[in-house]
Amino acid sequence: MTYQLPEKLRNLKPYQPNTGVFHVRLDANESFISLPDDIRKEIGEKVSQIDFNRYPDPCATELCEKFSRYFNVPSDLVVAANGSDELLFLLTSCFSDAGDKLMMVKPDFSMYGIYAELAGMQVEVFEKEDNLQIGVDALIAEAKEKQIRMLIFSNPCNPSSLIESRENVIKIVEALEDTLVIVDEAYMEFADGASVLDLVEQYPNMMVLKTLSKAFGLAAVRLGFAVSNKTLANALKAAKSPYNVNTMSQVVGSVIFDHPDYIADCIQKIRTSRDSLYASLAELKARQPKIKSLLDAKSNFVYMEVEDAADVFTALKQQGIAIRLMKNYLRICAGSDAENKAVLEALEATLKGA
Repeated sequence: MTYQLPEKLRNLKPYQPNTGVFHVRLDANESFISLPDDIRKEIGEKVSQIDFNRYPDPCATELCEKFSRYFNVPSDLVVAANGSDELLFLLTSCFSDAGDKLMMVKPDFSMYGIYAELAGMQVEVFEKEDNLQIGVDALIAEAKEKQIRMLIFSNPCNPSSLIESRENVIKIVEALEDTLVIVDEAYMEFADGASVLDLVEQYPNMMVLKTLSKAFGLAAVRLGFAVSNKTLANALKAAKSPYNVNTMSQVVGSVIFDHPDYIADCIQKIRTSRDSLYASLAELKARQPKIKSLLDAKSNFVYMEVEDAADVFTALKQQGIAIRLMKNYLRICAGSDAENKAVLEALEATLKGA
């Protein structure tokens, strides 16, 4: 008998990032700001000093210490990883037993469910309300009824760009004391007042995920972080691979944390770009009925419901403009002034001609 794939892999569809060549790339929620020459030079000097014949620091000590100073959390509660995806894989596979239930909300980042299914977890999907916000009381009731072992959601949400209040997140964590609540704050730098990162030591069942791929503009180096109480952090350190973050990524991450003024400037520029893009789309919506809704943007992208969204997406793609299609919605990342102008002009022309 020939080898057969395990059932969980037989019908698994790979995540399909857009790999085409486009002159405007606003599909992956990346930063449009590239590192300046002086920081690149500093990184180059640090990289030239690496002992390439040695394994990386298994604890990413310097990187975690600089993360802790920047975000004002104890360094021993920080675990660095090869992107947030490694953390999602570890959490679903190592912080659960076969048959345990993970709850995700919809819409949200699809990889949460994929990693959970690969880990042998049962995935329960909680539908958001019509306004795409979480019905907190209903979520709590359903999670208790279904004995959910792990709950995960992004805040601000990818893809809606909406944010749940700090009070609502705390309410969920406190009500589900038997559930590990994972709050993915990948886009929190673009919002105000909702982070629960400072509360990780207060709750035995909460973990916060962070990334350097968005506001920090380091998508290429794949750096993610988990922050939690000491018990959870120590368990995650034990579960991860010994040398999971390569030395070059550790160096780049450490250097960027040495430039808080640069980080602050990047965040402000991205916020300004997002607000400008949102305002222009709101003006377009007022005169173009095919835009059905435009959600309040609290991340580095906007999310809008559009009639014949797939046709609009394809038309922009044919013009060398990459955005993200999500059923009846289009998600557009904030870009440079030139990129924003290009996508707005192409979008308006396409909607007029449709």
